[in-house]
Amino acid sequence: MKIRKGDNVLVIKGRDRGRQGRVVQSFPKSNQVQVEGVNVVKRHAKATSTVRQAGIIEKEMPLSIAKVVLICPICNKPTKVRGKSIADGSNARLCSKCEEIIE
Repeated sequence: MKIRKGDNVLVIKGRDRGRQGRVVQSFPKSNQVQVEGVNVVKRHAKATSTVRQAGIIEKEMPLSIAKVVLICPICNKPTKVRGKSIADGSNARLCSKCEEIIE
């Protein structure tokens, strides 16, 4: 997966199209990411004995990785990510538009 926790992303499909947010959690096995403030749904919850109150709870649900695109921190544009091997043998992410290495 080329999008990681902490990256800023732009939603390009669905009801939250055009919204930006930070990736809170990624799920590589199911190719999904959870974005802060995006894809918020309401769930009805019963009260538990000690922790939770009964009522309607709003929570963020994961999005498919195909519905988001990374925003480059250097050029601040939505971009695809390429992989590149560096001289020391490690791999790095590379912005397709500005050709800079994404940390």
